[in-house]
Amino acid sequence: MPYHRVLLLLVVLVCMPISVLAGSDRTVIHADPTEVQPLLPGMDAPAFQLRDAAGADVSFDPKNLQKPVILTFFRGGWCPYCNMHLAEMRKAEAELKDLGFDIWFISPDKPELLYESLDEPDIGYTVYSDAKLNAMRAFGIAFRINDETNTKYLEYGINLDEISGEGDHVLPAPSTYLIGTDGLIHFQYTNPDYVVRLHPSVLLAAAQAYMNDEDTRLKREMQARKAKE
Repeated sequence: MPYHRVLLLLVVLVCMPISVLAGSDRTVIHADPTEVQPLLPGMDAPAFQLRDAAGADVSFDPKNLQKPVILTFFRGGWCPYCNMHLAEMRKAEAELKDLGFDIWFISPDKPELLYESLDEPDIGYTVYSDAKLNAMRAFGIAFRINDETNTKYLEYGINLDEISGEGDHVLPAPSTYLIGTDGLIHFQYTNPDYVVRLHPSVLLAAAQAYMNDEDTRLKREMQARKAKE
């Protein structure tokens, strides 16, 4: 089996929380990152609203996409692992754009902190604010940190109330989605452990598979077999 397909298989088998199979409302704010219920490949992508760095509303309409889109949810510019991951994703940025993808990064930081709080604010992709939790809840990846964790963050100088401009203490389980121009989710990665992040090579493999229409390979093979009968 080709290496990139092995990587994709491991993503599906290892990195998906069991709770995605649960029947409760996935859009609620969950009590723990292990309880999130992310939308899965093959499902319709939701519509939602974000804000850009100037505070202007930005709408995402999966039914009217001109290009496929990579959406990556991260915890915020204050998170060192998020900064490392954003910097690492630069390895995939040029190739993804050459393949025809738009690239959006989404965090609960308020608009004025989207770039200011990053270690490298001159990144080439667009960062949007989801401080109102529209996108995180729509994708089923929102969870509220407990009081103990919030107290620890405050001791580290991380005030989530000030960073988001809200008082909800809600973060996303770090996630990446590939949304096709058909409005469907074609790839998804969520890991409740925030120190474990999607590798750029896996995302590039998924993007190339989408562009090559590999998702429908079995359907095409079956149609070819029937045509020969």
